[in-house]
Amino acid sequence: MSHMDRTSTTVAGLFIGRAERIWPDRPPSAIRKVRADGPMDLTITGFTGDEQADLRVHGGPEKAVMQYPLQHYAVWKDEMGASEPGLRAGGFGENISAAGFDEQTVCIGDRFRIGTAFVQVTQGRTPCWKLNRHTGIARMAAEFVRTGRTGWYYRVLEPGWVGQGDTISLVERHNPDWTVARVTNARLTSRLDTALAREIVSIPGLSENWQRSFGRKADAGYRDDPEAAWRDG
Repeated sequence: MSHMDRTSTTVAGLFIGRAERIWPDRPPSAIRKVRADGPMDLTITGFTGDEQADLRVHGGPEKAVMQYPLQHYAVWKDEMGASEPGLRAGGFGENISAAGFDEQTVCIGDRFRIGTAFVQVTQGRTPCWKLNRHTGIARMAAEFVRTGRTGWYYRVLEPGWVGQGDTISLVERHNPDWTVARVTNARLTSRLDTALAREIVSIPGLSENWQRSFGRKADAGYRDDPEAAWRDG
């Protein structure tokens, strides 16, 4: 399927959560989302009533909303075991669950109309240790990276209202070669070809944080540790 074969889908589920201390030995988290009762107000920094516990690495205008492909859950159940209770819509802490689009068909910089809001894809998700704790699957974050089934984030260009059943429509695409899957894989590669890193830095719409990350990767002597974020030490 080409990257433009599908141009719309619908919001299958809308989820928000409050920061709370879920694990006594760990910092608070807002990964435990609940289904919204109705349409939600989407602002520049995310849905009203949705929180992030650590704003240094979560949330903010560049990661205001996370979407995760609903169809991935069936695959995860096949791979991880159908009895895993967290493998359901909203189970990975996403705000929007929707079938159809995925990391291979959505590109960095894509602009979508969701309900009355207008949003832009900024980056893929880089999982941390909280995903392991939340799902109860010790290798979950590593499997996210291995499979590329990470989901993606949006910045909000125009605030609006979003509800279950609303249409998600692709409005503009300017970077058809730079899928979420391709760029996220490059971000999670410890040593990247410097020329490729320089190309990615200049992708219109890429989040500021990932611009900085790829800027460091453009230095031939730089090597990062992509596993550090999801180690549950």
